[in-house]
Amino acid sequence: MTRKLLITGGAGFIGSHVVRLFVTKYPDYQIYNLDALTYAGNLENLTDIADTPNYHFIKADITDEQAIPALFAQYGFDGVIHLAAESHVDRSISDPFAFLRTNVFGTTNLLNAAKNAWKGNFEGKRFYHVSTDEVYGALAFDGTFFTENTKYDPHSPYSASKASSDHFVRAYNDTYGLPVVISNCSNNYGANHFPEKLIPLSINNIKNNRPIPIYGKGENVRDWLFVNDHARAIDTIFHTGKNGETYNIGGNNEWSNLDLIHKLCEIMDRKLGRAPGVSAKLITFVKDRAGHDLRYAIDSSKLQRELGWKPSLQFEEGLDKTVDWYLQNEAWLEHVTSGAYQKYYEKQYK
Repeated sequence: MTRKLLITGGAGFIGSHVVRLFVTKYPDYQIYNLDALTYAGNLENLTDIADTPNYHFIKADITDEQAIPALFAQYGFDGVIHLAAESHVDRSISDPFAFLRTNVFGTTNLLNAAKNAWKGNFEGKRFYHVSTDEVYGALAFDGTFFTENTKYDPHSPYSASKASSDHFVRAYNDTYGLPVVISNCSNNYGANHFPEKLIPLSINNIKNNRPIPIYGKGENVRDWLFVNDHARAIDTIFHTGKNGETYNIGGNNEWSNLDLIHKLCEIMDRKLGRAPGVSAKLITFVKDRAGHDLRYAIDSSKLQRELGWKPSLQFEEGLDKTVDWYLQNEAWLEHVTSGAYQKYYEKQYK
């Protein structure tokens, strides 16, 4: 079946893995990667598929009320996988309005464009909204997990903006009959992760003998999922999920930030030929983040039971692969940390 899929945020971390999977797995599909190329969008993430015949890049902003409907009219998208979002909690604390614009208004703009373009003919159409487990708030250390029925309780401007966008997606399903699915995922890690996030930041700092900042006492716990497994889950949900349903995606890998960094230090010491314990001396505790949620943990049994997906890697194996990628792709990391990647694409897409 030939399809025309719009994937938003496809030059970002998770989005680039989704784009690559769909381009390579479905050669009969036409894949349109729409990205505004903000600081987190990097087309170097996709150089290996840039010349593939069924891959197309569109530079545009999901908040543009004229451009987005025009693109639906021009290309006739029959599916949307929406990943474009502002996602860094620290940035949301300093600039909440940027998150409101992109995550709430941008999502609603896309929903409205899809609704108007499809004009009630929803056969074979699907709007897939990719969200986060942070909309659920925080868990205590009591063995409980986030399920699809957990009450929303966002604590940061980022999670509040994603919660709002989830509500708009469901509202378009209820009000207009727009065929939608939503997934809420735990923390991702892997190749091409922007180095402001914990794991790539720590890898880069360890390599360069710089302090590894850890909020508070490092007691905050996250459930970690290998990004390629997330991309596979998105593929599964897009093709076999039930309209109107929500699916939680998790790795069943809970690690405290401190334990995670100690494990990362062990791996880095081994791969860099350092004596055991050398990298751990770089650990530096910093003032805790405002409103820092204590624990996230996903129950993904619905996705596994109903659609047959399951994670392929345990955390330590995935972390080892991730470290290898960053050590083998120093040019990519240097381009990102220096800002050179943005200067190149500013000239190309000005």
